[in-house]
Amino acid sequence: MKKWELLSSKYLFTRKPWLTIREDRVKLNKGLIMDGYYVFEYPDWATVLAIDTEGYFIMIQQYRHALGEISYELSAGVCEDEDQDHLASAQRELLEETGYGGGEWKLWTVNSANPGTHTNLTYCYIAVGVEKIQEQKLDGTEEISVHRLSKAEVLELLERNQIRQSLHAAALWKYIAQK
Repeated sequence: MKKWELLSSKYLFTRKPWLTIREDRVKLNKGLIMDGYYVFEYPDWATVLAIDTEGYFIMIQQYRHALGEISYELSAGVCEDEDQDHLASAQRELLEETGYGGGEWKLWTVNSANPGTHTNLTYCYIAVGVEKIQEQKLDGTEEISVHRLSKAEVLELLERNQIRQSLHAAALWKYIAQK
């Protein structure tokens, strides 16, 4: 097993930082040439599995236009260039979207939304012992409600497929399975 050979590459669409679409021409290991292999270049993302001082999960709910649904999620967002690192991005997103901060933080999972077509990784941190320290500071395009949910409530949401973001669901299932 080895990497495919990149023969050529051209950009079809660029809307930095949110989305860049690239068309690659590649040679597979068996010699087959594949034209039109499309790659989506995204910046890395950060997510936070946050648990407050009383053991409640800090979740958000927002409308997702592509699915036409309102769903529960973890706080998450793009890792901005001005952030020092992925942890700083995660801490900023949690504070902006929920008003929660503090606690003890550690890297929980690093996943790809789709390694076949996406270039970015999602860095999920677990933050235990967070507290409400300010009001939300949402972007003009964000409409987010904050919810404190018990482990049983989160498990019910997972079992009823009401957490649609697969990377968020994966991090939550991992946490629940270990407890």
